[in-house]
Amino acid sequence: MLWIKSFHIIFVASWFAGLFYLPRIYVNLAMVEPQSLAERARLLLMARKLLRFTTVLAVPALGLGLTLLLVYGIGRGPGNGWMHAKLGVVALALGYHHYCARLLRQFEAGTMLRSHVWFRWFNEAPVLMLVASVLLVVIKPF
Repeated sequence: MLWIKSFHIIFVASWFAGLFYLPRIYVNLAMVEPQSLAERARLLLMARKLLRFTTVLAVPALGLGLTLLLVYGIGRGPGNGWMHAKLGVVALALGYHHYCARLLRQFEAGTMLRSHVWFRWFNEAPVLMLVASVLLVVIKPF
């Protein structure tokens, strides 16, 4: 079980690293001047590759987490309300990941209307999700 838990933590950390950096690319995309076609193309390529890699990392993170929950029973039973909250945070992270893909499609289509300032704020959400998840798992407040 400790191997599974270790690899779960590694893949979650890697997944979140991608979720931290992808919106930073979006900040730069939102700031690209319309005539800077090469810069825009380079940033779009980076974003596509990072989104693909981040998605690949999310799959084992989720699979290993489900294994810990369903096979080893971590977080199941009475007095484990923290796990329900953590699963809520995981659902938010998946929604955020999905929304990042949607935003990339808008950038690719040239229909993005949000400013770089909005993306700077948007970039803070995964930090809050990771902090909440770690605190729930370590402290188990309820």
